[in-house]
Amino acid sequence: MDMNQYLEVFIEESKEHLQACNQHILELEKNPNDMDIVNEIFRSAHTLKGMSATMGYEDLANLTHKMENVLDAIRNHKITVTPEVLDVVFLAIDDLEAMVESIAEGGDGKRDVSEVVNKLGLIEKGESPVITDSKEEVAVATLEPKVKLSSQYDEFELTVIQQSKEQGFESYEVHVTLREDCLLKAARVFMVFEVLEKLGEVIKSYPTTDQLEEEQFDHDFMVTLVSKDSKEDIQKKIMKVSEIEKVEVQPISFEEIRQRQEETVREEQKVSEEQAVTDSTVTPKQTDQNKKANTTHATKQTASKTIRVNIERLDILMNLFEELVIDRGRLEQISKELNNQELHETVERMSRVSGDLQNIILNMRMVPVETVFNRFPRMVRQLARDLGKKINLEIIGAETELDRTVIDEIGDPLVHLIRNALDHGVETPDVRKAKGKNEEGSVVLKAYHSGNHVFIEIEDDGAGISREKVLKKALNKGIINEQTAAAMTDKQVYELIFASGFSTAEKISDVSGRGVGLDVVKNTIESLGGTVSIDSKEGEGSIFSIQLPLTLSIISVMLVEIQKEKYAIPLSSIIETAIVKKDEIMNAHNQRVIDFRGRVVPLLFLKDIFQVPVFEEEDEFYSVIIVRKGDKMAGLVVDSFIGQQEVVLKSLGNYLTNVFAISGATILGDGQVALIVDCNALIK
Repeated sequence: MDMNQYLEVFIEESKEHLQACNQHILELEKNPNDMDIVNEIFRSAHTLKGMSATMGYEDLANLTHKMENVLDAIRNHKITVTPEVLDVVFLAIDDLEAMVESIAEGGDGKRDVSEVVNKLGLIEKGESPVITDSKEEVAVATLEPKVKLSSQYDEFELTVIQQSKEQGFESYEVHVTLREDCLLKAARVFMVFEVLEKLGEVIKSYPTTDQLEEEQFDHDFMVTLVSKDSKEDIQKKIMKVSEIEKVEVQPISFEEIRQRQEETVREEQKVSEEQAVTDSTVTPKQTDQNKKANTTHATKQTASKTIRVNIERLDILMNLFEELVIDRGRLEQISKELNNQELHETVERMSRVSGDLQNIILNMRMVPVETVFNRFPRMVRQLARDLGKKINLEIIGAETELDRTVIDEIGDPLVHLIRNALDHGVETPDVRKAKGKNEEGSVVLKAYHSGNHVFIEIEDDGAGISREKVLKKALNKGIINEQTAAAMTDKQVYELIFASGFSTAEKISDVSGRGVGLDVVKNTIESLGGTVSIDSKEGEGSIFSIQLPLTLSIISVMLVEIQKEKYAIPLSSIIETAIVKKDEIMNAHNQRVIDFRGRVVPLLFLKDIFQVPVFEEEDEFYSVIIVRKGDKMAGLVVDSFIGQQEVVLKSLGNYLTNVFAISGATILGDGQVALIVDCNALIK
């Protein structure tokens, strides 16, 4: 029987069981005498062992069996639950997760786990294992095996390299090695990619961008770049990113790659022939057992009322629906122009049906934020121990759903914010006691829906943010001057901690103090169309609030006209539209402003900002759209309002990434392209 048909189910269910183990072990640490929790962990481990053996992953099954023995001894009261015992169980789970990840990436799931097996054996005998106080044994990210930095190119990529050469571009393989003590690897990769995209076009990365973002690599990665810059310039610019150990830039040609790939194919064929001889030793008895177990497993899956769908299929479905939305807009336009009643009714019904279809597709892509939140209890436990603090993490609203694309991006920013709350926010037990607080600090991670947005808040009851301390650091670093500092509100001062390189830590530690993290948080969230704000009271605590759109691909906009050009302004940024007389406009600090409900709001003339050619003279009335970002507002002056519409957000592509105040484009019903205005950039 072909085992591959069950592989996806095995990987997904294995991840669920390992996540359940992680959560239950954290509960067990708080309630060491609760045998019901031990039984839950044992059941998950036992199921995982059976599944692994059935699929033929013996290493995975053997390690789970060793962990199961320890759990069995705990529930039979032969072993007492201690933090040291749980540390070893956590290490075993880390190895199991790495093995499952290896299988998911097409590997065989094999891994050297002798050290963990020995420690589990010592615990089983009632002896105390020696725990090495090393970050490598604790952090999941660093357990990944070292990657071999070589990569196969497909035909499309080879064609790009060949054609680039003909057009005067050079192709380079850029090997980047991060420093061993680099803590925020994903942030460094992001910064390197920003540099590379300014130098040329990235056509491939190894490991993949998804693996790099999730820190599923050691300290090395390779990027293939097409550029007109010299290799010395490329090396020099990448080395400006901090925490980079070394950069090797190697020019490559189409012919070299072809030759290299042919050699790789010959080596793989040789290995396959050797493997075929080894595989022939599998006994018929094993095959029969596997067949029987798989048949049972398949029957169980058929009875289920849910199915697992690959996210790539949903992406394809979403892309097809986006095309349908564009055509729907075109049909609505034709219907208005022809003024045919039957056509009008049909198009109206089609709009309603496609609207329902849109909701279903968007809901299919929705994933609970629980998938991201699940990693934090374990992280908080370890960080609290490293920092010598007592911290209780409370998670509220984990069932809140977000689009999968947003979920994939939001993990790293939340990691930085939680680490920040633990290190800078919550005080040590003796300091808290001296202040009359509970020795155990509290960090609350909360998610909830509000309109077309999801809010995620990280709240702590720690020391809060010191206005004076932040201002002093900002002045020392030259981020602001004395005059600006005197006029700043508390909220504006708190915003300064998002500046690049800013840190209030007195000394650099393994957790923070290098001045990286929060600037990356802000950039990532704003790239998702979201915002991040801070509220804090010194001595009482802080709240970091993230506002994110529910989805990124289809948005509601207000279409406007500026001379003969059409622009789209997202409805999520708009407070109100207004018609303003010329004589109602005032001047303040060399800026044209209006009085909007008792507030002075600056006016921005979009025709000037976007340098739109003027064909018609100004009227005595201005059409104004009032937009808001946080507590800041602005009035965008346009020539006329067209109306509200749902549009498909399309990227402008890699060559137009730095266009000011334009976040993308959309194709309208009449075939015209309308640019989507980035209100956040205008207000900023």
